[in-house]
Parts: sequence; structure tokens; C-alpha cells
Amino acid sequence: MPTIWTSGGMDSLADPLGSSPLLNAVSWLEGTLLGTIATSIAVVSVAGTGMMMLSGRLPIRRGVTVVIGCFILFGASTIAAGIRAVAGDIDDAEERPVAAAQPAMPSNATPAKPSPPPGYDPYAGAAVPTR
Repeated sequence: MPTIWTSGGMDSLADPLGSSPLLNAVSWLEGTLLGTIATSIAVVSVAGTGMMMLSGRLPIRRGVTVVIGCFILFGASTIAAGIRAVAGDIDDAEERPVAAAQPAMPSNATPAKPSPPPGYDPYAGAAVPTR
């Protein structure tokens, strides 16, 4: 990546001088929208929606809309990652390691069971009274 040498050090062209306040503002907004405050507001809104649906003041279809909206808001990063995986992102496909092929076991073969060591008693510690 090309770099620019300045008196304060080395800056990249992808992060030009003066973009730090903008980046800080976006990070603050993301933290606010997906942080503790937003989670608390979502919990209260889902609880209130549920109480209104139970009392008959809110149609169920409208209440389900609120709940689905909360799922979409907080699961947006997971949803986007899933869409990218389904779309077959070329960059990610090149970075994934390919698993080594394992030899297939014949269908009539059974795996060998290990034999117990000599003197092994599976009931040695059982609580059976002796006579």
C-alpha cells in the first residue's frame, strides 16, 4: 500500500490526515447503536410490546415486526457475513485452507476395538455386597 511520509510519522493513503475525527464519530455511533444502551432499550421495547400484545392493545403482526427488527439490528454483522459466504466471496475463498482428503474406509470393514489390558475388571469398583 502506498504511504506518505510526514513530519509526524508515516500515514497511509487509505487513512488520510484528518480522518481520525470522522473515524472516531463512526465508532462512537456504532458503539451507541449496538452497545449496552441500545440493548437495554431493545429489551424494554420487546417487553412492552409483549405486554401490549397480551393485553390486546397491539396486533400480533405489529408486535412481531418489533421483535424481528431487533433481531435484524443486532444480527446485522452475522447476516452480512452469511450473505457474503453464500455469494461466494472470492477473497475469502482464496484464504481458506483446503482440508486434506482422508482415505475412505471400505463399507464392509468395521473399526477394530482396542482390547482391554490384562487383569482389567470393569466391575472392580462396584458397590456389590460380598458373601
